[in-house]
Amino acid sequence: MTKRLLTKKEQELLKKNPYVKSVSDKAITYTDEFKRHFIAENEKGKLPREIFEEAGLSEELIGIDRIKTAGKRWRAAYRNAGIEGLEDTRKTNSGRPSDRELTLEEKIARLEAKNQLLRAENELLKKRSTRKAGVEEEITIETKVKFELIHQTIQKYKLKRMVSYLCEVMGVSRSGFYNYFNEISAQNRANHDEADEVVKAIILKAYHFRGRKKGARQIKMTLQNQYDITYNLKRIRRIMKKYEIVCPIRKANPYRRMAKATKEHRTCENKLQRNFKQGVAGKVLLTDITYLTYRNGKRAYLSTIKDAETNEILAYEVSSSLQLDIVLNTLKKLRKHTHLTKDAFIHSDQGFHYTNPQFQALVKKMGLGQSMSRRGNCWDNAPQESFFGHFKDETNIKDCETLEEVKQEIKSYMTYYNHYRGQWNLKKLPPVKYRQQLQQVA
Repeated sequence: MTKRLLTKKEQELLKKNPYVKSVSDKAITYTDEFKRHFIAENEKGKLPREIFEEAGLSEELIGIDRIKTAGKRWRAAYRNAGIEGLEDTRKTNSGRPSDRELTLEEKIARLEAKNQLLRAENELLKKRSTRKAGVEEEITIETKVKFELIHQTIQKYKLKRMVSYLCEVMGVSRSGFYNYFNEISAQNRANHDEADEVVKAIILKAYHFRGRKKGARQIKMTLQNQYDITYNLKRIRRIMKKYEIVCPIRKANPYRRMAKATKEHRTCENKLQRNFKQGVAGKVLLTDITYLTYRNGKRAYLSTIKDAETNEILAYEVSSSLQLDIVLNTLKKLRKHTHLTKDAFIHSDQGFHYTNPQFQALVKKMGLGQSMSRRGNCWDNAPQESFFGHFKDETNIKDCETLEEVKQEIKSYMTYYNHYRGQWNLKKLPPVKYRQQLQQVA
């Protein structure tokens, strides 16, 4: 309910409205006819504000909060019980319960609750009794203990609307009962905040691990892999939201929004057909080039070869130009990896580097097959594009002054990525550990 009170003048205006049943400074009771009218118009697509305005109940008069609350309440009632759910079944509109005779079941429930409460009280008195024979001593029970007994009785028997009755039986005030448990709730919240502060410190430790930016899933995997701590992902997200621990969100690649290319021209056959995960490490190799911008608008270029199964970066080359050497040197560095399968092949787009005869000759000489995406279709090499996106988010290339600094930053990141950065779809392990696990199973 809104905290804004209605003035006497506003109440007088509302009383003249045919859709208003009654009104006070705090609340407005609407007619069942208006509720049905609201649902019908809302179903046609009209906004709650428009429906109220047309009925002479403007936002300026009753407040936008009252409009939103009423609309939400009526829609929920209509979903649950249909038109009947919109009817006001109260005998009066004050919200006070009517004085009626209790049913037999309600009378029995009250008696059982009373007996249970009195038995609990007697047991407590017996435990506290320390008087000697012939010595008169009054034994009392603390008020807060009575509150606890009432609460336990209500919880055990699942009693509703019996707080006033049980408080009367125990000789305590109803307001005191509620105040007591409100204080406990406040203390519980304070204890909860203290526990959250401890978790926050641990999450920040993972967040700053090796100086790389991380989101909730990366934090979970880092805690698990580096600190042997397991936290629920929802808990991590709740703490990050509560303490505003923000991870930069990578913007969607605009090229991914393009329609899929339909041209069938290929320089090489598309052997991959987007079957990136084939259950074997060292079989499907993905390669591509991306540009990097550093201080004063200077550009560098990064060529990588990635194992599609383990996501491990097997080889990379950094250059200040886009000459053919960038891909040839990357391919030569691949030779140090001995775990490649006999039927391994390298997949790329149809860029001029990969259609060049020198590159294709080197691929063949190394005993690799070659596959290419369809022209203009970035989805055919999606995991490689995804790596570049994460790489640019998690590195500080823009702060580098020279090409040498760029190379150092890339070298540092590649070590972090391959050996420490857990990945959700790799059983939360870093690529190298995941590859080692695959090799052990094989």
